[in-house]
Amino acid sequence: MTVTEYIFAGIWAVFGATPVLELFGIPISITVVMVFFGLLTGIAVGATPGLSGPFAMAVSLPILISVFGVDSDALLPVMGFLIGIMKGATVGGAVPAILFNTPGTPDALLTTFDGYPMTQKGQSGKALRVAHFSSASGDTFSDIVLFTTAPFLAILVENYLGFTEKAALIILSLSFISAVVGSSVLKGLLAAFFGVFLALIAHGEDPYPRLTLGIPELTQGIPLISAILGVLILGEVFKAMEDMHNERKASTKIVRPKQSGDNKLHWADIRQIFPYVGLSACIGTFIGALPGIGTTLAATMGYSFGKEMSGKPEEFGTGIPEGVAATEAANSAVSGANLIPVLSLGIPGNVAAVFLILATESISGFNPGPPVFNFNATEVNPELVMCFGIFTTMVLGNIFNWTIGGLFMRATGVMVYIPKAYLLPCVLLLTLTSIYVQDTSMASLYIAIAFGFIGYLMRKLNMSVLPFVIAFILANNLETTLRQAFSASGSDPFFFFKSPISMVFFAMIGVIVYYFGVRRRPDKQPSTPQTELD
Repeated sequence: MTVTEYIFAGIWAVFGATPVLELFGIPISITVVMVFFGLLTGIAVGATPGLSGPFAMAVSLPILISVFGVDSDALLPVMGFLIGIMKGATVGGAVPAILFNTPGTPDALLTTFDGYPMTQKGQSGKALRVAHFSSASGDTFSDIVLFTTAPFLAILVENYLGFTEKAALIILSLSFISAVVGSSVLKGLLAAFFGVFLALIAHGEDPYPRLTLGIPELTQGIPLISAILGVLILGEVFKAMEDMHNERKASTKIVRPKQSGDNKLHWADIRQIFPYVGLSACIGTFIGALPGIGTTLAATMGYSFGKEMSGKPEEFGTGIPEGVAATEAANSAVSGANLIPVLSLGIPGNVAAVFLILATESISGFNPGPPVFNFNATEVNPELVMCFGIFTTMVLGNIFNWTIGGLFMRATGVMVYIPKAYLLPCVLLLTLTSIYVQDTSMASLYIAIAFGFIGYLMRKLNMSVLPFVIAFILANNLETTLRQAFSASGSDPFFFFKSPISMVFFAMIGVIVYYFGVRRRPDKQPSTPQTELD
């Protein structure tokens, strides 16, 4: 099959799936419906302070798998819904920041700098329209970069990297994430080592389960969904409950200023903000392609570069559309670019990508990595068809975002009125329910709660959970690749040192660890803060 035939096959896999309804006599497939509702869910979740896209993805994934199953036909509907959430949450996150000066995530804090002053001026409608246009533009741009970059990167890796080099690449990725995320390189590396250690319990080539301590529930290993959701979601909930208990501030009534004057987005406004959207989209795409950095740094750099480019930096922070555009385009451009290492290398770079990887590991028929983009197979490559199907769902998500996303976004301002005291127990109940739906085992719930306390303790110790989570996911792949490299080298214990490429990778690890270790010494300026659910 040619590239064009694969593209059309991927499009047909989306639109030719089982129809669930008809619109003006046109059958609408289940995948299209799932992308649509995923986007709306993501916008609503993003507009709710205290929630995030990764939370919605975490709760949705086990439920989706229980509904659609784990065969290859389930991949596109499940991935479509998750991708819709990922896209929608970024757009919705601007709503409370603009309307109520209430950032739900660190990158939304930068949106408040100009978004809320615009609301105080009576221009909340225009601020929301600028945020939506900028967010959708940045997201679309990063998707185009993903479509054109991921196949070439995967082909390059497949043609030039053997088992030894691939093992070194995984170690490099884990080291990069550990060094970049969080406040300490040492804590990041310890979190990654701890994740690898726990992931290898019961697994391996030995005839008996290893490191189980005689516990029957661990003979099959630690359930992936329970561990990830426990550390990421339950740990965050436990920490948020403690913070809420410790808060002694009097609650104040939330008031939304009324609109006044012209709140529409005109072509003149688009021409005014377009340079900032373009610059920030490029920044966000570049940042998103690097594993582990997240949207916070992208939003910060987009706003800072936009401020310098404007020639009127003193006006930033007073309520101008350029400030909103620079931030929203940057943090939205991260979402598409984050899938570049996922699809081309099989390595997740942020929390949202973690749940996409979990979906592909739970559903048969698709394994992200370089073999996906094998165009030269003697037979049809079904994984490549599915990959172009995933690209199609991303395009669909952008179309829905451009057409109805803005309308729905402006209607979700009411979500900010939900009290946190009611929200957190609902989050806890939904997470535990989704875990039980996935495995129908009380042992999975106990393991999830135990990992929730692990995540809570890591947060108390100021250790980022992202290196732990990604190391937990990649541990088995790393061990398998190391065994293959060791066997292919004739059991040479120094096989890493026989490859120039792997030596380059290890040299890069040394530079990264040294650079970020020196940069984060107490006498240095602190790095940009990261959110665990970034």
